[in-house]
Amino acid sequence: MGSRPSELVFSAKAPFQPSILRPQGSGLMDRNKNQEIQKYAADIQSIREAQIRICPYIHRTPVLSSVSLDSLAGKQLFFKCECFQKGGAFKIRGASNAIFSLGDDQAARGVVTHSSGNHAAAVSLAARLRGIPAYIVIPKNAPKCKVENVKRYGGQVIWSEATYQSRETVAKKVENETGAVLIHPFNDKRIISGQGTISLELLEQVPDIDTLIVPISGGGLISGVTLAAKAINPSICVLAAEPKGADDASQSKAAGRIITLPETNTIADGLRAFLGELTWPVVRDLVDDVITVDDEEILEAMRMCYEVLKVVVEPSGAIGLAAVLSNKFKQCAAWNQSNKIGILLSGGNVDLGAFWESFCRQ
Repeated sequence: MGSRPSELVFSAKAPFQPSILRPQGSGLMDRNKNQEIQKYAADIQSIREAQIRICPYIHRTPVLSSVSLDSLAGKQLFFKCECFQKGGAFKIRGASNAIFSLGDDQAARGVVTHSSGNHAAAVSLAARLRGIPAYIVIPKNAPKCKVENVKRYGGQVIWSEATYQSRETVAKKVENETGAVLIHPFNDKRIISGQGTISLELLEQVPDIDTLIVPISGGGLISGVTLAAKAINPSICVLAAEPKGADDASQSKAAGRIITLPETNTIADGLRAFLGELTWPVVRDLVDDVITVDDEEILEAMRMCYEVLKVVVEPSGAIGLAAVLSNKFKQCAAWNQSNKIGILLSGGNVDLGAFWESFCRQ
């Protein structure tokens, strides 16, 4: 497949200034829209405050594009490269917002979290930047590369079984024994606000995006991104991308209530959590649709990121491209209205050994 080099729409090294974008429309409409959004765990004000708070600790990530991928999709695609973020994923945004929001007395006790990888590394890094201990509960099936990131950033690894219930139980035990402050991976207003800063950046870099495609798992990322994006532009369409082997969000949207699965089965290890009580209302009310894709489509999207964009992306990060290239997207109501699509490449922490084995099995 021929391709020209990916163009950098806006440089990662551009001087950072907090976003000054304001919601579109009349003043009365803006106030009404903001009042509606304020019923959720975060809002545009908390997200703007997070942007100022975390500015010294994160990268302003670039946006890439490719004529070859535009041609394949039949749309203009803009890739927000959080795979270039500190820690290799978007998670440092929420983690640094949560940790630098703590008072000194709270922070001195340290922090604890449970995560399969990227949030764990982000909490470890943010804690190191603040100079406090981090206790990290990691399931035994977490990718080796993500565990190594936690250790590299100084997190104290505590193992749990692979189930989400085991992760939570072990984390609660550590919290009780150490007095550390729990930094939940997604069900936390500080985390949601931090993740929402992605929208502030992206809609400055490419203001006329009409659709966003965002990976979904526990919902912290898509909640923050959606709340910020729809405060800036109420007509923007937000679509969730989800693996078929962990499609609880799709089932929850259809049922009108949170659905949890007895088990998940997907190569996208970062997308195996279930929606929380703070993230579900945003997904229920404001996310326009959920596009599910299978693991083969995710692997193919990863290959395209390597070969065309020249970017290393983990399965959870490539799912947005998989979604936009899927037949299900073409059958989606948003297809005809989507012309300029922002895709979040949410992370680039890949266990290359496991990835190669997955390709060989195809």
